[in-house]
Amino acid sequence: MQVTAKTNTENKQGMNFSQLWLRHIVYWPYFLALFVLSIAGAWLYLLYKVPVYEANARILIKDENKGAEDSKAMDFLSMISTKKVLENEKEVIASKTLVYEVVKNLSLFAPIYVEGKFKPLSAYTTSPVKVEAKNPDAIKSSEEIYFTYDANKDATIIDNKEYPLNKWLTINKDTFRFVKNPGYKATKNKEYYFTFISPKVIAEIIKGGIEVTTTSKSSTILNLQYKDEVPQRAEDILNELMNAYNKASLQDKNALASNTLTFVQDRLDRVAKNLDSVENKMKVYKTNTGAIDISTQGGLFLKNVSDNDQKLSEINMKLAVLDQVEYYVASKNNKAGIVPSTLGVDDPMLTRLLGLLYEAELNYEKLKTTEGENSPSLTSINTQIDKIRPGILENIQNQRNSLEASRRNLQTTNNTYSSVLRSIPKKEKELVDINRERNIISDIYTFLLQKREESVLSYASTIPNSSIVDKAESSIYPVSPKPVKIYLAAFLLPFIIGIGTITIKETFNNKILFRHEIEEITAYPIIGEIAYDKTKDPIPVNKNSRSFISEQFRQLRVALSHSKTTQECNRILITSTISGEGKSYVALNLASMFAMNDKKTVLLELDLNNPSISKNANIAGTPGISEYLQGKREKEEIIKRTNITENLFIIPAGSLPENHPSELLENGKIYGLLNYLSEIFDYIIIDTAPVSAITDAYILSSSCHITLYVIRHNYTPKVYIERLDQNNQLSNIAIVFNGIRPRGFGKHHYGYGYGYGYVYNEKLKARAEKT
Repeated sequence: MQVTAKTNTENKQGMNFSQLWLRHIVYWPYFLALFVLSIAGAWLYLLYKVPVYEANARILIKDENKGAEDSKAMDFLSMISTKKVLENEKEVIASKTLVYEVVKNLSLFAPIYVEGKFKPLSAYTTSPVKVEAKNPDAIKSSEEIYFTYDANKDATIIDNKEYPLNKWLTINKDTFRFVKNPGYKATKNKEYYFTFISPKVIAEIIKGGIEVTTTSKSSTILNLQYKDEVPQRAEDILNELMNAYNKASLQDKNALASNTLTFVQDRLDRVAKNLDSVENKMKVYKTNTGAIDISTQGGLFLKNVSDNDQKLSEINMKLAVLDQVEYYVASKNNKAGIVPSTLGVDDPMLTRLLGLLYEAELNYEKLKTTEGENSPSLTSINTQIDKIRPGILENIQNQRNSLEASRRNLQTTNNTYSSVLRSIPKKEKELVDINRERNIISDIYTFLLQKREESVLSYASTIPNSSIVDKAESSIYPVSPKPVKIYLAAFLLPFIIGIGTITIKETFNNKILFRHEIEEITAYPIIGEIAYDKTKDPIPVNKNSRSFISEQFRQLRVALSHSKTTQECNRILITSTISGEGKSYVALNLASMFAMNDKKTVLLELDLNNPSISKNANIAGTPGISEYLQGKREKEEIIKRTNITENLFIIPAGSLPENHPSELLENGKIYGLLNYLSEIFDYIIIDTAPVSAITDAYILSSSCHITLYVIRHNYTPKVYIERLDQNNQLSNIAIVFNGIRPRGFGKHHYGYGYGYGYVYNEKLKARAEKT
């Protein structure tokens, strides 16, 4: 007969939920234990875990690249402004410097606790007092200091000593005082304790928890988020952070306005002295010379000269301003400071470039406190500064060249006027010179007075370049942990862990565990499956048995019977890979099943190295195949009738041969025996040695119609089955999956495929026996 290799298309379909359920339900006690542990763990976690709340706030940044322009009134009042870049302000607002100020202002370096049922609880709002250190940077002690509060005396008690509020005291070399807690909510008197922690450590922790994001790409509103176990503390941290940011922004703008005002006032004082000197000079000259009027002609020339001199003065002042600006630009080293005033210089390009330089240097100073020297942000700003400076210097040089040319032209014109004025009387000329000098200085003085008033107005009306949109507000319910998510995870985790561990254990096992593994490794068909028999009975089948194993051997017999050829006898060779896979057990019970079906069957014990059938059939020690092949016995002498069933005959192995058994098989006598038996019996079943070490099966396979290859559950290595398709010495192979054990904790669940398996319990057995 011919058994062809089948395709695995149907068996390789994806595993659905029902197959997954059937495959793992047998491990239900394991899953139940994991489920109980997971739920208990979730309950304990929620019991001990302190809830965390989230506070949110929003602040508007006036970005020079985004958002609406300031109103004209706002521009007028804020003549000195430093517009900001949103990306930089995101880093500045959460910088270590500002967070450090928040820590000191809120006294977060001395957290106060009360003893809880399972762990210490924060007393940020329940403590009537808070602790302020005289020098937070110098605190050293990390010991816990316990205290109580006496509301009647407004005093704290430490080690039975009273300490009044707002009075500095020293304990463990740390100087601090107790002050009233503004956020205190009345509670019962308890024992509190606190410990000092370095403000830098607290600032680093808080900085890591602050999230600054933008609402959209086109918006200049920043969202601030912070999570804390105490919602009030989270709100206070964000509110104080925004206040510290606005305060720092105002300080920067006030410093700029103050520097400008100082510069203008210094120039004004100098011009005032010059003006007084000129007026005294004119008074003395008029008193001494009696000069009062100037002729009309002299007045006309003097007017022209005066106009030219005024222009020369403006040019000289502009050149002086340019010199100061050039010195400022050339001598700076990325440090923000007093920006020289560009009073009198009307070039908007220079003013804009100076503004860009100052803002870049100011951003450099700000980021320098939070970034390293070689950070990308500082490098980018430094590159920007290096690009701005050459443009400023080139602009200054161009203006200087232009001003010097104008000055030369005016001087030439004045020389012409001076030659005409020489004809005017000397006294009159001298008076005109003095009056001209006074007018020039007076104009400068008036100009400086105007600029000083503008600077004073800007200084008085300085407003921050940011505004608080929403103050911090904490969430009503905790953001973590969330019981629903925790319990949902606790519900799903046991299934994930259970399925994962079982799958990993079975996947990395190098032994055959499932039918589908055989189907995936080899193309040879599985013709039968035999469950593991706990009774250890070598012949569990009998004619009236309705046991599960008997039914499985009947199915195997039926499968082989339907495949029988037209010949009168069918030869079935049974072998395996290694010893212990149950091939002799399958051979003996399969032969018994054929015999019980009124088929004359003979079983050949051709495993001459390790015979076991004759012992189980109670015919051990009798002459058998070994003696026949050696010529010591005839064919008729070695055929033994058994008491197992009427139609079953066994030819035992006989005594172990001195030579290798394969040499006996190669003498040709075995073929004569098989031909002789074929004339007498319906089925010839041959039990031969495993193929991994002995070649007996290869010798006999060509003389048989089918080769049953026995694979044992959780015993046969996969590596041997992977080589089975390459074996072309065994003919017409069909596989018998033997010794299938129950999976999981069930007693009768034989799961060996894609989650399916036999279920045969005592109730079914009893029902079968009744029928």
